[in-house]
Amino acid sequence: MNILVVNACIRNESRTKILSDYLLSKLSGHIREINLNQDAPQPFDQKLLEKRTTLLNEKKYQDKMFDYASLFASADIIVITAPFWDLSFPALLKTFIEHITVNGITFKYAPNGEIIPLCKAKTLYYVTTMGGHHTTDFGFGYIKALAKNLYGIRDVRLIKAEGLDIKGNNISQILQNAKEQIDTLLP
Repeated sequence: MNILVVNACIRNESRTKILSDYLLSKLSGHIREINLNQDAPQPFDQKLLEKRTTLLNEKKYQDKMFDYASLFASADIIVITAPFWDLSFPALLKTFIEHITVNGITFKYAPNGEIIPLCKAKTLYYVTTMGGHHTTDFGFGYIKALAKNLYGIRDVRLIKAEGLDIKGNNISQILQNAKEQIDTLLP
């Protein structure tokens, strides 16, 4: 079982990473982590986009530029670890998503224009923590929509701990409750 972890945590002492590590302790398989804080792909500019377009037109999917897309497409389980920032997630993750969304690797188009998912994973876990309580999480919604509609990953699960920055809240208990949620998902 190949497990791909996409770590978008910026802080060294990340509460989101604590939950993700707990989740990973419950999963069995070979874990490959992409730490976006250390190995983030470059945001697309005109030059990089032209290079990508040329490579795709020539069907050179083995180019290093597509390594992350290939890893994502071949993973059996995907864990995205991303703190809640500005109703979404850190920009590093958006750049990563742009690099993995590759026609011919993570999806393709049928002759009639229909999207054909190419990712192997059946399950994606999205792990996040929030300082407050938010009813709107555009980050998870975005990831869930991509996973289901483009990549073909039908089982998308949210693991979150919220209220961590509210004065008086018991942070240890909130994190423990989230770990118990993980225990329920993966007995």
